[in-house]
Amino acid sequence: MKQNETLLNIQLNGDKIELSDILIDEMGDNHVSTSVDTPLREDAFNISDEEKMKQIEVHFKSIMEIMGLDLTDDSLKGTPKRVAKMYIQEIFSGLNPANKPSVALFENKYKYNEMLVEKNISFYSNCEHHFVPIIGKAHVAYISNGKVIGLSKLNRLVQYYAKRPQVQERLTMQIGKELQKVLGTEDVAIVIDAKHLCVASRGVEDDTSSTITAFYGGAFKNEDKKNEFLKYLELKTEF
Repeated sequence: MKQNETLLNIQLNGDKIELSDILIDEMGDNHVSTSVDTPLREDAFNISDEEKMKQIEVHFKSIMEIMGLDLTDDSLKGTPKRVAKMYIQEIFSGLNPANKPSVALFENKYKYNEMLVEKNISFYSNCEHHFVPIIGKAHVAYISNGKVIGLSKLNRLVQYYAKRPQVQERLTMQIGKELQKVLGTEDVAIVIDAKHLCVASRGVEDDTSSTITAFYGGAFKNEDKKNEFLKYLELKTEF
């Protein structure tokens, strides 16, 4: 039985409460990740993006109306359509494999066999528990196994996996495993430092904390190589 299925009905002050509701509330603030793969239904792409946007527009209009907003107001009447377009074409576009960036590899003609680090890759994602932003920076490193990847492709891969409902642990793993697959090497490291608005703007309302997650593969499991990578992240490279 899945964790979010109803396990038990209880009576409290005359009201029936499902235990699943309690579990959902508990999981929501603990940022539990259930899988390295983003949870998607098998029929996730049976309808077109255009049809998805049409349906989201209808449903989001209903949400706004339920909250009591006046959609005849000039500022609000276009919001359902804007939100639908934003969801499908922008902030959740990473759900669709068709949007995955193509990656071309090149021969390592320079015979550069030390680690390559790209730091401070900015990204915006959304917490899958509350659908509010996660704002952060990713730091990526790899050691060439005979092939190298264009620097901009590292940014694009980070942003592709960020543009979906996420938890930070999963995002970190997805980027790391994808780079290992693309580059044909285990020698990949990822560090992500991010602020979660589900922590900052609601719940505990802590605006000063950030969350750090890491992925170390191959040579980066060695403490010396790991520390070398982390030392690079301390460098002041602003120009």
